[in-house]
Order: sequence, then C-alpha cells, then structure tokens
Amino acid sequence: MKEQLILGTYTRRVSEGIYTIELDTEKEEISGLKLVAKENSPTYLAKSKAKNLYNVTSIDGLGGIGAYDKNFHFLNAVTEAGAPLCYVAVDEARQLVYGANYHKGEINVYRILEDGGLEAADAVFHQERTGPHKNQDHSHVHYTDLTPDNRLVVCDLGTDLVYTYDVSDEGKLSLVSKFAVEPGAGPRHLVFHPINKTVAYLFGELDSTLRVLLYNKETGTFKECQKISTLPDTFQGENGGAAIRISKDGRFVYASNRGHNSIAAFAVCQKEYTLNRIQLIATQGDFPRDFALNSDNHYVVCANQNTDNLSLYYRHEDTGLLELRQKDIYAPECVCVYFN
Repeated sequence: MKEQLILGTYTRRVSEGIYTIELDTEKEEISGLKLVAKENSPTYLAKSKAKNLYNVTSIDGLGGIGAYDKNFHFLNAVTEAGAPLCYVAVDEARQLVYGANYHKGEINVYRILEDGGLEAADAVFHQERTGPHKNQDHSHVHYTDLTPDNRLVVCDLGTDLVYTYDVSDEGKLSLVSKFAVEPGAGPRHLVFHPINKTVAYLFGELDSTLRVLLYNKETGTFKECQKISTLPDTFQGENGGAAIRISKDGRFVYASNRGHNSIAAFAVCQKEYTLNRIQLIATQGDFPRDFALNSDNHYVVCANQNTDNLSLYYRHEDTGLLELRQKDIYAPECVCVYFN
C-alpha cells in the first residue's frame, strides 16, 4: 500500500514550503519528495474532511494561517501583525479552525467559508504570571485542539497552565477552567486516550516529562495522577520535548526528545492508564520536531529538523516497540509530518 505524507517546514535555509512524499508499506521505504506549494515557513498543517489544507503562514511580515484546496491550490490567508502561528486544528462540527500563537500568547479562531477559505472569528490573549524557566518570558500558547466532548483545550508553555474553553457555534471562546502544572514544566502538546476519552497525556517541553491527566467532562477540569520522564536517568544535556502520539488502540504512547534525539515509547496500563517506559530509540538525526503514525499504525515517520531528514520505523503492534527501517530520507527543514 502507498500512503502520501504532507510535510510542513521552515524556509530559513533550503526549503521552499509544503512538500509531499510517499510511504510504500510493501517495500518499507519512503521516496518521491515533491514541492506542492511555495509557502513561507508552513511549520504546522491540518486537513478538513473536505480535504482542504490549513497551514501556518507568514506574508509580507504578517503572521497567520493559509488555506489550500485538495489539489494544493491557494484559497486565501488571514494574517495580522506579528509572528505566525505554531499549531493548527480543525473543528468539523462547528466548521472552525483553531490556531496557537506561541510568540504572541494568543489563541486564534477562524470560520471555514463555503469555498474552504477562512475568516477571523475570535482571539484570546493569556496574561497570567509566567513560569521560572528562561523560555517562559511571557505567555506561549503552543497547542489548541478539541477535547473528546468538543471543548477547546489549550497548552500554554509560558504560564504552565492548561486551559479549557467552551466554544460557541460562531467560534467565540469562554473560559471553563485552568489546570496548573509544576512550575517550569512548560506544557506543549497533549493527546487524549482514544477509547477511554477521559484520560489525557500531557508533554512538558521544558522538563521532558509526560503527565497522565484525568479529565472531568462535567466540569471541564483536569487532575494529575502520574508524572514520568521521557529521558534516561543518565542524560545530562539540553533537551526539549516535542511531539506526542498515541496508538489507535490506546495501548502505547510515544514522545520525541529534541537534544537526546530519540523517541520514547510507553506502555499504557489498561486498568489505571498510567505509563511505563519500554523503549528509547534514536531518531537517526538531530532535533526530532515531529513524527506521525500511519493509517494502520504499523509505521512511524519521524522528522529531524536540523539534519533535513526523515526516519522510518516499523511499529510492532503487540509490543509497541519501534524498529528502524530507513533513515537519511531527504526532507528539508521538516518540522511537521501529516499523513494525507
């Protein structure tokens, strides 16, 4: 079987924008890199069920979000003064798109228009007290995506808070709750358990830990029940947590380490949903900003930003362990891996 991946990149050195590449699961190899849209640092991507693509963009010094149709034809862009976004998510039920603006500490909400383009709907800034780490100089919204019950959950690396919002049909946000993690943790991304749906796994970028959170649907609040490191005890260098994924069956969680340059694999205890680390595997490159599981979860593709390469792993469904299949696949400045 052949599966297409869409790659988001920085365009600081050699990349020109958004690329596609193909995974051949029979041959267990990736090939066919192709530039499909010239864009300025499209560092994160999301697609709607209508097959429209929404991506981070920057145009003439203004930051925002761009929209393309299924054939990668440009639809429109919504931009404003300041830095671009760092995360994009689609809300199918309300036909909205959410964006996280790391540099501005802002949540952006956009309405999807009839042709698939976008228009601004709402924006919320965070102004709470920030954490003690040097990278927590102000609010840094890093993740804006949906809970299983269609609230918006927001990770703010700067304030050490996870926010829950109600969202109106028009895209207006109203705060429901705030969950505080340990100061200096720097919450970056989270994933919900796909079957239980009341357990979430939160990745702290600054302390390289995963936290197991219990989500209360009635109140929209979180409660922590475990914290576990993504690094070996002997590691002494600089590291930043990056991407987190969970298998479709909810049995395994994966997280990438930038610095240690590894993917950490965790088994999920099916009774308590806590984590046990079972593997640390090298990413065969520097700064693994993102990775993704393919449609049947048998393969993992990891993007190493600083070395311009992808690595391909086979994932053993029964044990959750990863096994390298291919490395040094050229992908310039790749920071987002999205299976089409």
